[in-house]
Amino acid sequence: MVEFKRTTDLNDQIYLDALALRTEVFVKEQNVSPTDEIDYEQGPLYFVGYLNSQPVVTARVIEEDAGIWHIQRVAVKSEFRKRSLGTEMLREIENVADSKHIQLLTLGAQDQAQNFYLTLGYQVKGAGFLDAGIKHHRMDKILD
Repeated sequence: MVEFKRTTDLNDQIYLDALALRTEVFVKEQNVSPTDEIDYEQGPLYFVGYLNSQPVVTARVIEEDAGIWHIQRVAVKSEFRKRSLGTEMLREIENVADSKHIQLLTLGAQDQAQNFYLTLGYQVKGAGFLDAGIKHHRMDKILD
């Protein structure tokens, strides 16, 4: 079972684990520039999921406006993909968001991950855009 932890502290091991996962997935696998990947670090709430104390999934959220969370940097360690860990992470974020009375979740989904988000109830909003040279679309989910 995944154990989720979260922090806003950039000196916390949770943040360092999130950063290591993001570097592995975005910088090494997808060839995103480290300066594009590691940005706006101060302020977001960082989530990391652990299996047997090993960090395997991460995401961060930024409160854009009252009641709106922007989900970013969703990443699953390569050898742990296709195990529903991304789904568990998004559900964890939704549960925390609900407890904080967040009404809207928004994210910039890589086009190759759109179907994943669609199955979780997110809807495509607007035209596509490039981020770090990768095609994305904005996707939103209204929370009850």
